[in-house]
Amino acid sequence: MNDVTGTENTDLTPEMSHKDVPRGHAVIAAYLKQLDGSPGVYRMLDPEHNVLYVGKAKNLRNRVSNYARPSGHSVRIARMISETSQMMFLTTRTETEALLLEQNLIKQLKPRYNVLLRDDKSFPNIMLTKDTDFPQLSKHRGARKRKASYFGPFASAASVNRTLNQLQKVFLLRTCSDADFESRTRPCLQYQIKRCTAPCVGKISKEDYAELVSEAERFLQGRHSGLQEKLAHEMQEASDAMEFERAAAFRDRIRALTQVQTAQGINPRTVGEGDVIGLHMEGGQACVQVFFIRAHQNWGNKDFYPKTNGAEAEEVLAGFIGQFYEKRDPPRQLILSHDIEERELMEAALSEKAGRKIEILVPQRGEKQELVASALRNARESLGRKMSEGAAQEKLLEGLKEAFDLPRVPERIEVYDNSHIQGAHAVGAMIVAGPEGFMKNQYRKYDIRGDDLTPGDDFGMMKEVLTRRFKRLLKDDPDRTKGLWPDLLLIDGGAGQVSAVHEIMIEQGVTDIPMIGVAKGIDRDQGKEEFHRIGHRVMALRRNDPVLYFIQRLRDEAHRFAIGTHRAKRSKAMGLTKLDDIPGIGATRKRALLAHFGSAKAVEGANLADLKAVEGISEKVAQTVYDFFHEHG
Repeated sequence: MNDVTGTENTDLTPEMSHKDVPRGHAVIAAYLKQLDGSPGVYRMLDPEHNVLYVGKAKNLRNRVSNYARPSGHSVRIARMISETSQMMFLTTRTETEALLLEQNLIKQLKPRYNVLLRDDKSFPNIMLTKDTDFPQLSKHRGARKRKASYFGPFASAASVNRTLNQLQKVFLLRTCSDADFESRTRPCLQYQIKRCTAPCVGKISKEDYAELVSEAERFLQGRHSGLQEKLAHEMQEASDAMEFERAAAFRDRIRALTQVQTAQGINPRTVGEGDVIGLHMEGGQACVQVFFIRAHQNWGNKDFYPKTNGAEAEEVLAGFIGQFYEKRDPPRQLILSHDIEERELMEAALSEKAGRKIEILVPQRGEKQELVASALRNARESLGRKMSEGAAQEKLLEGLKEAFDLPRVPERIEVYDNSHIQGAHAVGAMIVAGPEGFMKNQYRKYDIRGDDLTPGDDFGMMKEVLTRRFKRLLKDDPDRTKGLWPDLLLIDGGAGQVSAVHEIMIEQGVTDIPMIGVAKGIDRDQGKEEFHRIGHRVMALRRNDPVLYFIQRLRDEAHRFAIGTHRAKRSKAMGLTKLDDIPGIGATRKRALLAHFGSAKAVEGANLADLKAVEGISEKVAQTVYDFFHEHG
């Protein structure tokens, strides 16, 4: 960003209380003399310096003068103006640059009066590596650091996994990690069930494997019109040569290819690469449904629920698009259900970001309009379901407040659990729930680090997790203004756990958050849970009480998340051997040692002469391996 300048109101004094601070039209009008006709971004702030709104303008002076008018505003804008006590400005070289900066600041600052996209997770892709002789086909999410071809986005991990499953049957490419590939000495199960050609042990030549890779790449790019005919021709040739097993393999690949093409559902002829975006608004809430079309194939759909803050449909959709593609590569076409404000400007900003032309369409007829109609129908149905679930969730939260005499209806409930096997691979987990259900983007996992903990010390593990959690909260949000603080803690355990957690919270200086311990109760039977609170008698809820079921769901979700995290950590550790700790021993040398000796234990017991005899292991490396095991006992 070049030539950026900032302007801030300096008329406020520390002695003034917030209620005495001037605000409204007059404050905004005072800034007009400082502004010219430059494009840029403006911020409106309240007396506590909270950002109320971030906007962009082709001409900052003209835009701010609109806010300085005492009338002619919507209810939402009028309320925002009445709360404004300061403004800040950043000038940019172009209006396009201002739009990109605006969306960046909205995602960073989350202003109260902007349209906010709350789900900013990355989407998974299929990755086909380019940096090995035998490329790997796999699921990928995150930064594209590796030299590879990426195909996506897919709407969910499940849609990627389904597609990968079918692609394995068609193209027989490896999906194993490079470490597994390097260390294999015999074909794995994927080869036995005809989903891989076992390049790891030389069952296919580099040239033949490259042909399979090329076919897979063409298919994922949408250039697969002749693939089925080619496989049918090769099947017939094998059959004519009476190579019936080979012919059957081609037959299975043709069936899998037919299945994967059928499973894509909507496969538009007129959209090669585009996102179909439908918006439905009702009762002050909004749902945006996105269909991901790539290579003329439907790669899934996903719904989003932006926070509208009273904005109209055009503003909601424009805000969604700006934030959704702020960190994602836009496709060549965005096919919308509603037109947006300054469509040409949005096209220019997205084109500049992507380095190629991006087109925004609002179709009125034909196949594209049918796709939009389908997205709108899905958006309407999804919003209806969410509103129904939200009403039920609000009722449960009200019931929770009444049952446990909480000071207010909880907006954020945090549930904690630990998972380990006799203290090994111990993890702590936190899940979060609120008025809209489980808030999975707020879940956190904690590797238990305490070296001084007794194996299996659940109290000690919980102390470490909660200490880390609330130290971070006290650092990041000491004034409790960001919505990160819980209104209620649920602890899996009885009076002992609740007492221990209470002491931990006192140590952190946090004494105003209610906590409830959920114990199994008589016979450890579900439905007979007992609830423990500081300063209250043990209580139970009626067996058919909806609040009881709600608490059970929260506890079970914490169990699921903690156990899943523990299993992932344990599985990762199980794949490691002592060889991984030896400096200079990578995947290739590890594979050579295991192939020669059969196990890591045998390598550990080998003498120096035997180690030197391994192909690919130099005398220096053999000495390193020998010294490592003998120096480490």
